[in-house]
Amino acid sequence: MQAGRPRGYDVGKTNCIWERTAMTRKKTVEGAPRETAEMLRHWHESVPNDRLAHLVKDATRSMVRALQMRLTEHSVSFGHWTFLRILWENDGLTQRELSEQAGVMAPTTFAAVTAMEKLGLVERQQRPDNKKNTHVFLTAEGRALKDRLVPLAEEVNEISVTGLTDREIKTARKVLLTIIENLADDESDSTNPMRRVLSTRELGKLIAERGESLEDA
Repeated sequence: MQAGRPRGYDVGKTNCIWERTAMTRKKTVEGAPRETAEMLRHWHESVPNDRLAHLVKDATRSMVRALQMRLTEHSVSFGHWTFLRILWENDGLTQRELSEQAGVMAPTTFAAVTAMEKLGLVERQQRPDNKKNTHVFLTAEGRALKDRLVPLAEEVNEISVTGLTDREIKTARKVLLTIIENLADDESDSTNPMRRVLSTRELGKLIAERGESLEDA
């Protein structure tokens, strides 16, 4: 028996499993939409050891795509889903708080809330004691969507981990959470004042200033 192989190791059986896996993978690539097929070829054939950040991004894109296909049946965009999901848990947030929790810039939130208000999903209100902040509240229609849309997200999550054991899923969660924590530490430990996330206005101003500097050079 070759060193390192467990007792009962069957080379022929293992090779058959690998061959079936390869055939299934090829079938998946061939049957996928062009964009998804190219992404799968990238990871399986072209650059299988590409950076982890790209793999996380593509996994996220795939989950978003799967959910968006289902949301479309209910005439809801993924962008609106993002804000609805937050408001279902914390109704009445200010637009600024909504931006922070969604991880998007204020103009994006403003545009989304405006569209959702026209669709009758939310309404904006100002409290008598504070006219400065605008709060976003779900309408009855917006709240009712929760029972129809949340199961769709749960379905996508279940499909995404098909073939994985509970232990593997637990490990994946641990790995991803550790990545988030490590990058959070990196951000909080940074002493460089320029290393921060700029607002849309700040970023536009910075790009304009650099453009003027290049023209003057």
